[in-house]
Amino acid sequence: MTTQHTDHHGRLQGKVAIVTGASAGIGRATAKLFAAEGAKVVVGARREAELASLVTEIKAAGGEAVALAGDVRSEDYARALVALAVKAYGRLDIAYNNAGVIGEAGPSTAVSEAGWNDAIAINLTGSFLGAKHQIAEMVKHGGGSVIFTSTFVGHTVSFPGMAAYAASKSGLIGLTQTLAAEFGPQNVRVNAILPGAVETEMYRAVNDTAEKASFINNLHALKRAAQPDELARSVLYLASDDAAFVTGTASLVDGGLSITRT
Repeated sequence: MTTQHTDHHGRLQGKVAIVTGASAGIGRATAKLFAAEGAKVVVGARREAELASLVTEIKAAGGEAVALAGDVRSEDYARALVALAVKAYGRLDIAYNNAGVIGEAGPSTAVSEAGWNDAIAINLTGSFLGAKHQIAEMVKHGGGSVIFTSTFVGHTVSFPGMAAYAASKSGLIGLTQTLAAEFGPQNVRVNAILPGAVETEMYRAVNDTAEKASFINNLHALKRAAQPDELARSVLYLASDDAAFVTGTASLVDGGLSITRT
């Protein structure tokens, strides 16, 4: 019987990856999948207990992982995650900057400046600071793959009351394109995934009634929300050598939400 750590056919065998927002949802599912596919994973999020349990799960399945809790708004944390990857595993090949928040919602005429700034700081600036230090390390080792979690919201369609979320997340697409153009010559690929609805803590907090969930599900061509693992597989593709010629993309993984009017 082959276990994950003795299987040399994993798509990320020998690679080292950072995953932020790893305590729950898409980030947690992706960290587990990366490890199952042979990557050594550095997981980050604000919640230490959830990260500890994630590392335990990964190790129990035969994978390798270390955790560092912190706040992506801090550039020191971005530096520390990269330093940990290098100290623990010697290099950095993949970074999935997934940490994000819905932010302060409600009528835009009533959204506070602090609420706006917070969403920008976490979703957009936090991802930039992560990439800044990740890419600097990747270029020393011949390249790598950076992935951001954007969203369809504010890209193909939007909803009332989501100005801060839409602006911060769609800003990641411009960042993706710029970094891809800038570091392509050094073999660093940079892409964004744009999920539709995904069954996560964040999703359940917003869609807290059967009626709301039904409305959201019906917006998709597939008439359902995704499971986190379904998003993780798209991230895995972008992280892997299967996507060797894919860079600068805003990749919809939205169950057909963006093209559905039924």
